[in-house]
Amino acid sequence: MYRPARRYRAGMTSASRPLLFLDVDGTILPFGGSGLPPAPDASNPYLARIDRTLGPQLMGLGCDLVWATAWMDEANEVIGPLLGLPRLPVADLADDGDDGPDTLQWKTKALVRIASGRPFIWVDDVIEPADRWWIEFEHPGPALLHKVDPAVGLTAADIAFIETWLRGARP
Repeated sequence: MYRPARRYRAGMTSASRPLLFLDVDGTILPFGGSGLPPAPDASNPYLARIDRTLGPQLMGLGCDLVWATAWMDEANEVIGPLLGLPRLPVADLADDGDDGPDTLQWKTKALVRIASGRPFIWVDDVIEPADRWWIEFEHPGPALLHKVDPAVGLTAADIAFIETWLRGARP
């Protein structure tokens, strides 16, 4: 049975736990690799590339996980079960950014608005210097923008880096 995911909007803070905004394409779903087993869903051959150990690692970070992806609610239907994740809120991503190397990514302003001063981590394969600069000046709380290699996706080493940052960022 399909249940729409809860949308995360500005001001929806449940606690002081940091938010972890999680992209899918190039992050959870890496684009590289060869000699992979057949995909469980032939409609998307990249699904076989998902590291299924990431779910417990992400849940163990002590953050409020939020999908921040163009997949929107489909992340809960397709990606979440492969990782063993519960239904996660989905960021309400208004397209109020720009494209290009010297402009903001389309998610940037929305994620800052949703975080509403709360510490956050943004894990994505498309984070540019303009995004870092804008968040540094517009977000009053701690923020980690962690860019992953889209050919490899999120790894255990990335999770360890995030854990280290979290130890220093918590109030």
